[in-house]
Amino acid sequence: MANKIKKIGVLTSGGDAPGMNAAIRAVVRACKYYKIDCVGIYRGYQGLMEGDFEELNARSVRNIINKGGTFLKSARSMDFKTKEGRKRGYEQLTKNNIDALVLIGGDGTFTGGVYFSQEFDLPIVGIPATIDNDISGTDFTLGYDTALNTAIDAIDKIRDTASSHNRLFFIEVMGRDAGDIAFNSGIGAGAEEILVPEETDGLQRLIESLKRSREAGKLSSIIVVAEGEKSGKNIFELAEYVGSHMEGYDIRVSVLGHTQRGGSPSCFDRVLASKLGVGAVEALLEGDSKIMIGLNHQKVVRVPLKDAIDGEAKYDKELRRVANITSV
Repeated sequence: MANKIKKIGVLTSGGDAPGMNAAIRAVVRACKYYKIDCVGIYRGYQGLMEGDFEELNARSVRNIINKGGTFLKSARSMDFKTKEGRKRGYEQLTKNNIDALVLIGGDGTFTGGVYFSQEFDLPIVGIPATIDNDISGTDFTLGYDTALNTAIDAIDKIRDTASSHNRLFFIEVMGRDAGDIAFNSGIGAGAEEILVPEETDGLQRLIESLKRSREAGKLSSIIVVAEGEKSGKNIFELAEYVGSHMEGYDIRVSVLGHTQRGGSPSCFDRVLASKLGVGAVEALLEGDSKIMIGLNHQKVVRVPLKDAIDGEAKYDKELRRVANITSV
């Protein structure tokens, strides 16, 4: 490998996701393997501007592959959205002789990286980490598999009480713009209906589904709703609407919330993080930049950062077809 890079900085930004620590570990140990220095940047772009740096080595990241969250912390920074803020960040990198950056995060993290690399021609590689799985160019993002398993475990437990009391449960899972968690956890848990942000006919389909269930004598049901679904202002309004238009249901609402962000990452997320972390360092050492390291058909791929941000949403029509068939 052509190695002009001597020191790489790594940061985590935006919402935390299980697997971030595993990705940091992989970056640090790949740097060690290729005999270059690695610096951890605390609190994302905010810490970058403030020079909140720490030299990391292989021992610095021991025993973190199984930890949720990110030991480098994460923060959203309004200052970094300004040219002045980004200039302060670049000055801190120059001061500390950091030649390149690995960014672990989602859409907002990558957007900041695109502006930063354009203004200062700094080598940058992104690793997708968001439980929503809403980044283009990669089949999976870090944290998605763990969040999905957390959600399905919770839904399974709620179904026990739903069937014991003939209750209709509306369960909100995360997914502001993407319905991946809702679709997959809903199908996996046998939900009667799934509502996602990518669709506009959710409410009508839900009412028709509940009518069919009632005609069949079924009064306990699970409805999985992605948080970004637009049938109501929120899931409570949606549940109230259904209750006012369909009598006889004992309705409950459960919002899984940030439980989906936490917890020990799954084996899949740990392995994915390791692959992407090594891939990020190798891409930088090979002179590649302004890209995201992703996974496509089980192969590590390099995708332009702008394509990862601006690419088309990954709405899977096959999941809707399967959900409709298996919920009869």
